[in-house]
Amino acid sequence: VQLVESGGGSVQTGGSLRLSCEVSGSTRSGYCMARFRQAPGKEREAVASINSDGNAEYGDSVLGRFTISSDNTKNMSYLQMNSLKSEDTALYYCATRGVVVRGPPDEYDYWGQGTQVTVS
Repeated sequence: VQLVESGGGSVQTGGSLRLSCEVSGSTRSGYCMARFRQAPGKEREAVASINSDGNAEYGDSVLGRFTISSDNTKNMSYLQMNSLKSEDTALYYCATRGVVVRGPPDEYDYWGQGTQVTVS
């Protein structure tokens, strides 16, 4: 299973970005796709997750600003980020595991390469 991320970049405060994550090589029917982020000197933080049932969850710091979605026909997952703040600056990762329940980072089997988001 491979995850390839795209869509990061630099944006001004209040702007928007959409991150994409393409999944290949997976044939699982039940899964959880999650987004994590890690800023310099900080621990990896859960941002959002969506499972194969379509249930989405969000971290408190992004609730109401970020939206996670998936398109199973294209094996893609998206993270729409609006009203970006400087504290959203981090390296963002997508990750997936073969169960529908979200979990801590160390329980995810596969990870993307990460994409940098910088808000200034």
